[in-house]
Amino acid sequence: MTMPLSATVRVTLGLIAVALACLAFGDFEISTHDPWQALGRLFLGLIQPDFSSVDFLGEAILRTVAFAFVGVGLGAAAGMLLALLFQHLWVRTLCAFIRAIHELFWALIFLQSFGLHPITGVLAIAIPYAGTFAKVYAEILDETDPEPARTLPRRAGRLSVLLYARISQAWPHLVSYTAYRLECGLRSSAVIGFVGMPTLGFHLAGAFAQGHYATVGALLILFYVLIGTLRLWVRPRLLPFYLIAAPFCLGTGLPIVWSNVSRFFTHDIVPAPLRRGEGLEGLVPWFNDLFVQQALPGIWNTLLLTQIALVLTGILAMALFPLISRHFTGRLGGTAGHVLLVVMRSTPEYLLAFILLQLWGPSMLPAVVALALHNGGIIGHLIGRRSNEIALRQDAPRGVDRYAYEVAPRVYGPFLALLFYRWEIIMRETAILGILGIATLGFYVDSAIQEIRFDRAMLLILITALLNIGIDILARRLRAYLRLRHGINRQHC
Repeated sequence: MTMPLSATVRVTLGLIAVALACLAFGDFEISTHDPWQALGRLFLGLIQPDFSSVDFLGEAILRTVAFAFVGVGLGAAAGMLLALLFQHLWVRTLCAFIRAIHELFWALIFLQSFGLHPITGVLAIAIPYAGTFAKVYAEILDETDPEPARTLPRRAGRLSVLLYARISQAWPHLVSYTAYRLECGLRSSAVIGFVGMPTLGFHLAGAFAQGHYATVGALLILFYVLIGTLRLWVRPRLLPFYLIAAPFCLGTGLPIVWSNVSRFFTHDIVPAPLRRGEGLEGLVPWFNDLFVQQALPGIWNTLLLTQIALVLTGILAMALFPLISRHFTGRLGGTAGHVLLVVMRSTPEYLLAFILLQLWGPSMLPAVVALALHNGGIIGHLIGRRSNEIALRQDAPRGVDRYAYEVAPRVYGPFLALLFYRWEIIMRETAILGILGIATLGFYVDSAIQEIRFDRAMLLILITALLNIGIDILARRLRAYLRLRHGINRQHC
């Protein structure tokens, strides 16, 4: 008589089966003539970086840091205000919508109105981060002990109760999460350079296009050092100085033409049939054509890539977490594993996909590998930390048996919870990789913008946001079905 499979095993096997089915429909061809030669040139650039252009490299890093501080600072401030109103359905809906749209999509939207101005990059980071901050801050405040509020005098106002009974309790958690989001902000700041902002991504794309791999290596190394030393140079005492100085380090950019801003939001993004006065009779065929010709293929490829990347992320995370677990590695091995995972999780998936596309050519393979490496590094790091909290008995087995029978079963629940939290994020990242030429929703958004069809672009971005919200709802229901709860679920970007 066979034992019935547990819910966790059934869900895991279901995800794997879907991913295997998706593999049959994907394009994973390497089309470059000699990818290994290109990879060797990149590796040579990493071990022989060119730091001679100090001013150029310094400016790239300075702009990256400045956009991160201003964007994350504004996002945190707006997020706290929204968190105080998070009990209202309209606030939760607004936050879910704005965080479902990737920073690059926001950047593309504001580029059409504000142009290459610092406000474009700042808003592209601040708006989605505000939605994320609001959700997490509200969760943190809701978890505070209600007893201190009852001890305050009856005449104490709502502001006093908020400051002295709730925020005072939650302050360490609020600070910890905000600091972590700053690391995410640095990655976002680097990525918006690929659409023209003067951050690291802009200079990296230029160096790659010119074949200056030594400069690429220098930029990447500086970025890894910047992320790796974050705790050393971002100190509480220095934060006020950084926040005050950052706006002055953004640069000036091109002047804003306010008539273009007004035209974009009142005319350009209005569906063409409505602009021409055709009404609903013209809107229906316009929408049907866009949905069938672009939205459906984009949704299909986005879902395809997401499911493959999700499962590959899980496999990598479960394979990599022992690298930093005290149950499997010593001090030296743990340090090396930590460095590897820092590099993996610090490299933005968009940046990694861009590099792999140059090496392997346009296909789904660079996107899947980039998503899996970045997200696998994040989850592997968090699960490795979680495994260090496990106390094993003295006669616990070693090697593979320790992994299979002692540690892996205990961290699998938190691992699945984190994977489901990353699901919506992987979906959002998959969509945006279309800007690089992969036929996901981002490809059709970018094509519509290139053709100056901003109404089509906005509708496709809206569809992307709704798709992300749907995946987030599905992931939450699966977490509830499997009763997955743990204390590190907020540490994700």
